[in-house]
Amino acid sequence: QVQLVESGGGMVQAGDSLRLSCAATGRTISGTTMAWFRQAPGKERDFVAAIFRRGYSPVYASNVKGRFTMSRDNTKNTVYLQMDSLQPEDTAVYYCAADSRIILSSLRLAESYDYWGQGTQVTVSS
Repeated sequence: QVQLVESGGGMVQAGDSLRLSCAATGRTISGTTMAWFRQAPGKERDFVAAIFRRGYSPVYASNVKGRFTMSRDNTKNTVYLQMDSLQPEDTAVYYCAADSRIILSSLRLAESYDYWGQGTQVTVSS
């Protein structure tokens, strides 16, 4: 069992930056695929970024690539999402997800993940 707790959300203006954190307890994340998803009001939960277990580079959704950076600190059992050049369309609840059995081809699918955090709100005003 893995418990995930996100933090770092808030209200910012377009062009600002935020760093989200996701702290995991109950299991080490070093061999676990970790991901970030987001969900805007009335929309589906969309893939943002993921790191497939250890030794892989992060992968990103096309609409955040070059602006968002995902990293993991296995010593702190925490993953991060650095979000730069935020835009109003980035407004959403951001969720951290984890799964140790996911396959690479399913990395971007929300239904592939068994463990989720409670989410943290990010609001970007123009």
